[in-house]
Formats: sequence, C-alpha cells, structure tokens
Amino acid sequence: MARSNKTIYAALAANLLIAIVKFISGFATRSSAMLSEAVHSLVDTANQLLLLLGIRRSKRSPDASRPFGYGKELYFWSFIVSILIFGVGGSVSIYQGIVHLRNPPPLEDPTWNYVVLAFSLLFDGGSLVIAAKEFNKVRGDSSWWPAIRRSKDPSSFVVLFEDSAAVIGLLVVGLFVYLGHLFNNPYLDGVASLLVGVLLTIVSVLLARESRSLLMGEGIGPATQKHIIQLVEQDPAAERVQHIFSTYQSPEEVMLMVMLSFKPDLDTDDIYDAIERIRNTIKKAYPLVHYIIIQPEEAAVKK
Repeated sequence: MARSNKTIYAALAANLLIAIVKFISGFATRSSAMLSEAVHSLVDTANQLLLLLGIRRSKRSPDASRPFGYGKELYFWSFIVSILIFGVGGSVSIYQGIVHLRNPPPLEDPTWNYVVLAFSLLFDGGSLVIAAKEFNKVRGDSSWWPAIRRSKDPSSFVVLFEDSAAVIGLLVVGLFVYLGHLFNNPYLDGVASLLVGVLLTIVSVLLARESRSLLMGEGIGPATQKHIIQLVEQDPAAERVQHIFSTYQSPEEVMLMVMLSFKPDLDTDDIYDAIERIRNTIKKAYPLVHYIIIQPEEAAVKK
C-alpha cells in the first residue's frame, strides 16, 4: 500500500498546483477549454483526497459490526471517484464546450495559455511517469490492460487512468488552442472542451466498471483457484474439492471457502487435523488469503 500512497501524493500535489494556475489562465483569457482543464485538475485533486480517505478507512481493524474488516471501503471510494470524474469533470467540460460554441468570445493572446499548458504537462507528465513506474512493479510481464483488469488495488490504476487522461486532455487543448488562433476560429476552443468532456466520460466508465467488479465481490482468478484445488487435494485426508468460493475483502486480504469431501474412513479428530493442515498449506502458498473456511461435504453420488 505504501507504493500506492507515493503515487497518490505525487498526483495530489501536481493537480492542486495545476488547478490553481489553470483557473487563473482560464479566467484571464476567457478560454472554456482551459476552464474545463482547470475543473478536470480540481476534480482529480478531490479524487486523490478520497482515495487517501478510502485507504485510511480500509485499514481499520475488524469489530463487531464488521468482523471481516473494512477493506472494501477502498473499493467504495474508488467507485465514488469514478462517478465524480463523470458527474463533475466530464459534464462540466461538456457544458462549457456547448456554452462556448453557442456564444464564443473573441480570441485573445494565447501566450499565457501555452505557458500554463507547458507547466501542466511538466507536472502531470511527471505524475504519470511515477504512476507508471509504480504500476510496472506489480504488473510483471503482463501487458497493461490485462494487468489493470487483474489488479485488486484501485488506488494504483485510478491514478494511472487520471494522469493519462490529464496528459491527453492537455495535448488536445494545446492543439485546438493553436488551431483556433491559426485559423482565427473561436469555435475550436469549444470543440476542445467537448473532447475533454468525452475523454473524461470514457475514463469514468472504465474506472466505474473495474471498481464495481471489486465492490461486488470479485474473487481470485481461475489459475489461482486451480492451484489451490491441487494443493488441497494433495493432502492425504482429502478426497475431492466440491466447490471453492472466494472474494477480495481488500487488495491485501482474501476470504476463501472450500467445500471439501474427506476420505470416508476418517474420524472427527482426523478431519480436524486435516483442516488445520490444509489451512496452513494454503496460507504458506498465498499469504493474502487471511480467512480460510474448510467445510466438510459429502461427495456427490454419481448416477
């Protein structure tokens, strides 16, 4: 979790500084695209604060009301972040673009906008590099999208998505500001704002999809399930795994339930010893599996 915090703090500092500068530039030059980018950076700043809140709350110890802990708090706040990206960032950018297209203000000297865009690219780009390096440490040899799909830590890929959208948005705004002054067309600034809004909406949908899957109780992957079944069935007391269920309580905690049929000649003490042995075997192979329930079950009768 410490690696995720480093990424979030870097993004938080960058977005806060950039949001202030963008708002000043947007109001000074009356650029709706720049104001849209300012709102985007402000939303990203709030998002990082919410992720930090989610991480902090997810680390609370189990109690009577939450016997399995508060790990899923992180998934909940990640889902809220994805909604904010669309509800505030995307919708405000689209609204600004429509207003600008309906009543475009006269073009003004874009020098200040270029300075702000260069400043923003420097900080957002630096934050993106940090996020990418940190995510590289956990993705291994996998390509980016499969690694994101398999990741159970939204605090890592949320910042990666946000920073990527920020850099792409800045490039779009810079291009359209340049084209607008090149062709003396004030409408292009509004088009840029609309494109930023669409970009944020796409990012919001992707993040909401991943966060929802984790919040709804995503389990361990098929390959891991298969390996756990092999480990369990290798025990001399085990006959066959009938069912296996799992869910991530947090990026660092998995709950596992194994419905297992034991060999018929075992007594109660033998089964109890086997359950303890199997638990230890699974925990040794997968330290993230904190809660393991081994439920004896009669083997299915073949007809």
